[in-house]
Amino acid sequence: MQFVKERQDAPAGFFEVEAAGLRWLAVPGGVPAVQPLDVSPTRIVLPRLTLARPTPEAAEQFGRRLAITHAAGAEYFGQPPAGWTDDGYIGNARLPHPRQPIESWAAFYAKYRLEPYVREAYDAGVFDDSARQLFDRVCGRLADDAPEPPSRLHGDLWSGNVLWTVDGAHLIDPAAHGGHRETDLAMLSLFGLPHLDRVLAAYDEVLPLADGWEGRVGLHQLHPLLVHVVLFGGSYVGRAVGVAARYG
Repeated sequence: MQFVKERQDAPAGFFEVEAAGLRWLAVPGGVPAVQPLDVSPTRIVLPRLTLARPTPEAAEQFGRRLAITHAAGAEYFGQPPAGWTDDGYIGNARLPHPRQPIESWAAFYAKYRLEPYVREAYDAGVFDDSARQLFDRVCGRLADDAPEPPSRLHGDLWSGNVLWTVDGAHLIDPAAHGGHRETDLAMLSLFGLPHLDRVLAAYDEVLPLADGWEGRVGLHQLHPLLVHVVLFGGSYVGRAVGVAARYG
């Protein structure tokens, strides 16, 4: 059985970069990523999975496998998935990728994951001057407190993009790129994931998390919150500003 996603007005590369991301995430021993059967500028064809209820055991398996996926690494922060050289997408929003290595995660996160969306929200009148200035301060204070090599990220790892089957979790709809592994983990907690505590504990056993990671969860959630501000506005404005205030 197949699952077809189709969009006649898809922007350039919309489905192609999704397919490239799914292939890049197919790491031996990592979380299985649903592999494309066919892709074109207007559609992507995927195998249809039979879903099951998530169990604590499946959550632990997911955590261990996600650590392996992350450990596969990337060449630099912001690297697009192998076989892709343009920008990507997160949901319907553009996801900029640097075209060459950038000096640090902090520089990458400010320039490519915060500033473009703050600017778009401000230009659209969704953010006022105080919100823009707050995010400017956050960007100015970013630092590599726990420097790590770039990980291979799903990039949009909210609970809806983790499908549970009798064989465990599978990944769909990536915004794949090289980034900080705490970003994927922070995304899992943003909208809730079943048995998240078991996922994190199992992950930490395989790939121990750096000291203080809990205090950086909100910082890593700022990018998806800004994406939601740009796409939906509304209550996400207050939520994004509230989280940013803790770091700015």
